Amino acid sequence: SEKMQQRESSKTPKQALQVQHKHQTDLSAWRKGRRIDPEKSVQSHQSPKDQKNYSNQGSLEEALSYFDKVQDRVDLKKNSVLQEHLTTVESIALERGLPSEAFDVLLKVALNGKLADTVNTRLLKSLVPASVIPETSVVSSVSWLCVSKCSGNVQLLFLRWLITMFDFIDHKEQLHALYGFFFSFLQDEKMCPYVCHLLYLLTRKESVKPFRIRRLLDLQAKMGMQSHLQALLSLYKLYCPELVTITLPGKMKTYFKNSEGPWKAAVNKVTRRNQENSRVFRPLFLGTAQPQSRKRKWNTQLIIPASSTNRNSLDEDREKNCVDLYRMNKPFPVEQLQSFSQLLQNIHHLEFPSQMGSVLTNPLLLHYMNCIKDESVYLRLYYWMGQTLQEECTWCVADNNLYEEEFKDFLETIYKTECFLQEGFSSCEEFLYKSLPLWDGLCCQSQILRLVSWIPLSSLSEIKSHLYDPLAQLFFTSSLYFKCSVLESLKELLQNWLNWHLIHSDSESDSQVPPLNTTLSGLVNMVAELIHFVGWISTVALRLENNSTFLLCFILDFYETVCDMYLKYNLPLLIMPPAGVFYPALLSMDSVNLNQLCYIMYRYRTNLVAAKENELSKKEIRQFKFSSQTYQEYNQYIIAMVGCLWTSSVFQKDIHPQGLCMDDELLKKTAVQEFKTSFNIVNHPAMMGYAVLFLQQAWPDDTTFNFNLIKGKKWNWYLEYLYAQGLKGLKVFIESSINRVSQAS
Repeated sequence: SEKMQQRESSKTPKQALQVQHKHQTDLSAWRKGRRIDPEKSVQSHQSPKDQKNYSNQGSLEEALSYFDKVQDRVDLKKNSVLQEHLTTVESIALERGLPSEAFDVLLKVALNGKLADTVNTRLLKSLVPASVIPETSVVSSVSWLCVSKCSGNVQLLFLRWLITMFDFIDHKEQLHALYGFFFSFLQDEKMCPYVCHLLYLLTRKESVKPFRIRRLLDLQAKMGMQSHLQALLSLYKLYCPELVTITLPGKMKTYFKNSEGPWKAAVNKVTRRNQENSRVFRPLFLGTAQPQSRKRKWNTQLIIPASSTNRNSLDEDREKNCVDLYRMNKPFPVEQLQSFSQLLQNIHHLEFPSQMGSVLTNPLLLHYMNCIKDESVYLRLYYWMGQTLQEECTWCVADNNLYEEEFKDFLETIYKTECFLQEGFSSCEEFLYKSLPLWDGLCCQSQILRLVSWIPLSSLSEIKSHLYDPLAQLFFTSSLYFKCSVLESLKELLQNWLNWHLIHSDSESDSQVPPLNTTLSGLVNMVAELIHFVGWISTVALRLENNSTFLLCFILDFYETVCDMYLKYNLPLLIMPPAGVFYPALLSMDSVNLNQLCYIMYRYRTNLVAAKENELSKKEIRQFKFSSQTYQEYNQYIIAMVGCLWTSSVFQKDIHPQGLCMDDELLKKTAVQEFKTSFNIVNHPAMMGYAVLFLQQAWPDDTTFNFNLIKGKKWNWYLEYLYAQGLKGLKVFIESSINRVSQAS
């Protein structure tokens, strides 16, 4: 219509430019084409399917014109024209998304009270954008709430729509100016949860005022400890801790209910369709191509929108004319951040985007999070991440299994962010605790186990019941390769905890959201519990998998970290491996495992000697001292190893309760002639291959392979031969422990 064309021509050049950078639907492209090319030239290049879409777009023009002219109340059942246009809007919106210019008309008619609630509800549920939603349309629609012409249910649905579509709005400045208006709606008990959610998204430091804090506290006294009120108070307290003096729960929780129910499927469908039809690559950012937004809303949030924190064009022109001193006091929008030098220059007045998910893919913003201790950024990120993980989990939410690949990508992005920041997210920890009992161990296996390795330090009771117990059930009933993957993940978890302790051992923790238990005693208890858990599942797993060499390799990798905790990580704790791990490694058929066990026992000795020397010199007054049981277990193991590999007396002198000590009468029944020497470094099943090769080189003409020839001077030659084969663990063990035991005896 003529009026619609005038509205199109009134759009500013800036808005048109912004649309060009979005994935336009065929409708918006057609409308631009209509002003440039004749209708016939457009249709001549279209397929039959495109011509059908072209016809639908014409119908949308008519529908928008109809709704724009509605003046009197119309009955839906008695008006076929209204039914037809309403169906047109719904079908096109749910299939292709609506163009930006449609929102001004449809929001106005849905909120001005001229149509029945049934029609208004259907219109609001069909407001799915093809690209962006103009801020001016949203602000105009908010003004209709002032006159109270629409019902409470329609107002509630509008707020839910606004929260769901918040990241599709092209600007936010005018919305921020309406902060006080939205705040006034807190008095409505039904709207209060959704108003708190919207305010949470809009809150800046300048939004926090004493009168607003008092109002929230009054509401909390009236309604009780509501999660949505706690969320807003927590954000206020982060911005202005001196104004919010009450104690709030420190652990993150799900603050808000899911608001995107009516629009979620439609947004997914439109996004997927636009991705399939798009032939335009996204612009480069920081020298690398931005990842394509996929089917899910969280994946579209991983891209920083060009207008996420933009001012209007007048503000930009005004800023260009201001002196540098003035500009230094203005917030710096993140979409203008292109280099590390820019980050350093503007680090104290950087304005984060409304879409916190975009932070995960921006290395400059991650550097900012590492340098500036802005707890509000972490709180917003944790809230967004926790909400998204809960809603998109493919095994916790029905009908999400079709998006497993997208969810994998999201989990992978979180893991990479945790590696970059060198700390785990508490929202991710909460997600793991809730989802692991429902997990089958197959879906997103690699990603879940990687996230487990970054679980932050928390209370011992929580990690035992929420992590160890469900993980153990999966561990014992899954394949060998899953068991190895779990052990690798728990090893990395231990290393991350130890690295955290090493960094913070000489200074107070400067973590953005400190763990619940960061004291030395708390850390020691957490690490000890983890080591005991791994020892238990490893013992059982070796029995289940018939002492698999492959599995034993991962178990020993874990204990290679454990044996060096005192010297390498400055943690006053050493725990020996259980007998169910030590003896299978000692009697292993593989030389790699035996060599690694020798190295581990050498490092245990080095750490224990250093600890004993520190205790005797009294240079350090430590709260923690190694128990005598640790030294006793080490001595029992070292006697068994020396008796097995060197003195051939393991069956007589092994004193461990689960050791190899046996009566000679019982050993004779085995029919092994030289049972005493059957596990020394010559006859050991893991070393026999080296002994054969040594005999071939030393006595090339002897084909009897008489191992008894390796003695005296030949024994020393054999040792040098073993060392030359790369058995460094065996070398350091013999040089440190064998001589010491021989001298003592």
